[in-house]
Amino acid sequence: MPTISVDKAALFAALERDFTTQEFDDLCFDFGIELDEDTTDQDRPIVDGVQEPPQLKIEIPANRYDMICFEGIAMSLRVFLEKQTLPDFSVDKLEGSDIQTMNVKEETMQIRPLVSCAILRGVEFTKERYASFIALQDKLHANLARQRTLVSIGTHDLDTIEGPFSYEALPPEEIEFTPLNQTKKMNAKELMTFYEKDKHLGRYLHIIRDSPVYPVIYDANRTVLSLPPIINSNHSKITLDTKNVLIEITALDKTKVEIVNHILVAMFSAYCSKPFTVEPVNIVSPHNGESRQTPNLTPREMQVEVPYIRQCCGLEDLPVEKICYYLTRMGHKAKPSKASKDLLDVSVPVTRADVLHQADIMEDVAVGYGFNNLPRYYPNKSAGVGAPLPINKVGDIVRCEAAMTGWSEVMPLILCSHDENFAWLNRKDDGKTAVRLQNPKSAEYQVVRTSLLPGLLKTLRENKHRPVPMKIFEVADVVFKDESLERKSRNERHFAAAWYGKSSGFEVVHGLMDRIMLMLRSSFITKEAGLQNAELEGYWIEEIDEPTYLPGHAASINLSIGGKKQVIGAFGIIHPTCLKSFELPYPVSTLELNLEVFL
Repeated sequence: MPTISVDKAALFAALERDFTTQEFDDLCFDFGIELDEDTTDQDRPIVDGVQEPPQLKIEIPANRYDMICFEGIAMSLRVFLEKQTLPDFSVDKLEGSDIQTMNVKEETMQIRPLVSCAILRGVEFTKERYASFIALQDKLHANLARQRTLVSIGTHDLDTIEGPFSYEALPPEEIEFTPLNQTKKMNAKELMTFYEKDKHLGRYLHIIRDSPVYPVIYDANRTVLSLPPIINSNHSKITLDTKNVLIEITALDKTKVEIVNHILVAMFSAYCSKPFTVEPVNIVSPHNGESRQTPNLTPREMQVEVPYIRQCCGLEDLPVEKICYYLTRMGHKAKPSKASKDLLDVSVPVTRADVLHQADIMEDVAVGYGFNNLPRYYPNKSAGVGAPLPINKVGDIVRCEAAMTGWSEVMPLILCSHDENFAWLNRKDDGKTAVRLQNPKSAEYQVVRTSLLPGLLKTLRENKHRPVPMKIFEVADVVFKDESLERKSRNERHFAAAWYGKSSGFEVVHGLMDRIMLMLRSSFITKEAGLQNAELEGYWIEEIDEPTYLPGHAASINLSIGGKKQVIGAFGIIHPTCLKSFELPYPVSTLELNLEVFL
């Protein structure tokens, strides 16, 4: 969760009250955020020859993007404390002028197809407001925008450029401009080399570096505004004297690009000449049918069930008027629905991108009411009692038994290479067994394992410098293709063990298998008895000839249960060619069986 530092005195002035640290901590708790630190009594750094004022470091939930700046925290707490209601954000163009336009070229579909814009008119920047404006963009880039991979923000002094604007994608050699805070003009290819060792921008270059075309935004005079998602042009740089701000946001994600736009304009339209009024921009994108006007600051309308809110909060007698009141404290507008007395019509402001379901509205009612004020009782109507899944219980029985007999549990990765799963075990891939990764990041993670043996053998390989014998086991899932299921695959819980030492250890693995079967309440029977009597339940072993194992030193485990006979596993001495593939100099005996059948 992000931690936001705000000026203590400025925040208390915005809240129109001085709080003690404990009082403010309690306020944060009531609202659902957390005071992480108050630096009043600490040594604070010297900035420009002046000691930094006391700061409040507040931890914000990861989904509350509207509170990752001073303006958002102050506005939300003021509404919660009933110092104000949430403003009505509006969209209106400058009187006597046309709406600005952003023309999107089809080539941008190759690299970063989406763009959203807005204009803030008559902004009054101070040093603190400017710093907060930049900090909000950095926080959005780091969190919602996933380090600029999904969304990137550019802000420009509108008085230094001229519309209409165009969003294009061109070869890097054709894009020339002077980057922010630089004096030398360079093309985009040179820019990549110039910033590759930069601590701040160097980590973003990979997003577009290998693309044949780079995204770029021009004004009507072909002046470059920015090279998203890397850097803005120095020509349109914002300063404390900037009055009109053009915000352009490029993205890969249709939802997030609008969320970022809404958060930016909602927080800083308070400083416009017409507070909370934003000038729209026409986005003209005929090639993909995405032409629209942004931003759209109309609240989202939702309907929520009153009985649901009452039941979840344990407030069966809570009046509808009170529910609406508590929602107002959280920034919503709510009223009884005309459709039904059991419904509420709720207007969710554009700042609340975290509200997706009526459960979120119910949570806001609980916050407005006060979590500490909610009645504490054990629900009689519906009680969820936790219990382990049956397969987990079986796994725990086997895990506990193997550990008590002196074997060590290991937990390798569920992904492995194709060779480890097949060729190194002398097995052939029929194409119908293993789930392959479509775009593996390395040859080490190509398929989802269909056996636990590769992981055990790799574990032995990485620990072969340790004293022998080594006895290890694993209880985990393997995955098989299954076209009959919705997801075309199924998990299967297996148990596997491996003995590694100067002798084969075949009899030790055999003994472990017998002990595990006994603990699973499966008795040993002969093959003849099992085949002759369908009602007789138990297990027997048969010699098998599998290339994974040394010929004549392997057996299958056969189970008769519920009138059904099936092979549930195998054990034996690993073939020398397999040991060579896994670089193991000593013999290895392994056991693997399917636990699902014991359910």
